[in-house]
Amino acid sequence: MSWLDVGDGHTLFYEEVGEAHGTPVLYLHGGPGSGCTPGARLNFAPQRHRAVLLDQRSAGRSTPHASAPNVDWASIDMDHHLADIEQLREHLQIDRWIVFGLSWGSVLGATYAERHPERVHALVLGAFSTGRASDIDWLTVHAGRFFPAEWRRFRDHVPAQLRDLRLVDAYSILLMNPDPAVHEAAALEWCRWEDAHVSTTPDAKPNPRYEDASFRLGFARQVTHCWRNDSWLGDDELVRNADRLAGIAGWLVHGRLDLSSPLDAPWRLHQAWPGSELVIVNNEGHGGNEMMEQWRRILADLA
Repeated sequence: MSWLDVGDGHTLFYEEVGEAHGTPVLYLHGGPGSGCTPGARLNFAPQRHRAVLLDQRSAGRSTPHASAPNVDWASIDMDHHLADIEQLREHLQIDRWIVFGLSWGSVLGATYAERHPERVHALVLGAFSTGRASDIDWLTVHAGRFFPAEWRRFRDHVPAQLRDLRLVDAYSILLMNPDPAVHEAAALEWCRWEDAHVSTTPDAKPNPRYEDASFRLGFARQVTHCWRNDSWLGDDELVRNADRLAGIAGWLVHGRLDLSSPLDAPWRLHQAWPGSELVIVNNEGHGGNEMMEQWRRILADLA
């Protein structure tokens, strides 16, 4: 377990798992802001991979945590995330690596691969989203058609004076409010909605990490900060620039029942990315055991 000072007051936590001379793999967690979990280590073959698990800026064990009052939010954006990855790669003296990203990590991973294709040996993306404004509005508004009661509660938490704003903007304002009574209540409602829209399979359970008030606040602040800026990407950037992925081996693993990130997102990238493979898991939503089996198999085969 190690820390890397990347400037701007940020120190990133990372750990390496597996064999020092194994195939390098960078793991990018979701959220944004969720940080790495111990279970993420299980995605890798310890005798074959040199897996690098990074807690992104102000997430997980990186400091300052997003729940703290002293975060410089202007220093958290796509350009800074990508620069952090490059600084970590250089620090570890890795020339090229497999990039493996889940959910928000798939957005970050695809962007990194398109902007630094010479550093990516292969790209494995699970529960992929293009990060567009329309994807974000789907998730925060239109997906409410599937969960009307839950979405009504989510929307109605926004006070009348903020109702004319985009919903993600309104929540960001509440979450950044210095009054704990305001930001803690908003974080709770945001995470309740998160639990609702990922619950598309019978075995879905509430995320136990949302029981931690610090995690809830940091996670919700990170997500709304990213989404109100449409992931800091140009219009449909990941699909428009897919030609930059030519020559990179790629897999997109996606659940057909994923309402958080509908299947058309990975399908569109797959259509624009020659040589990529789209693996559709029919009985899964935004993650699940069968999806994990698929990307673990892919990663093992790449080692």
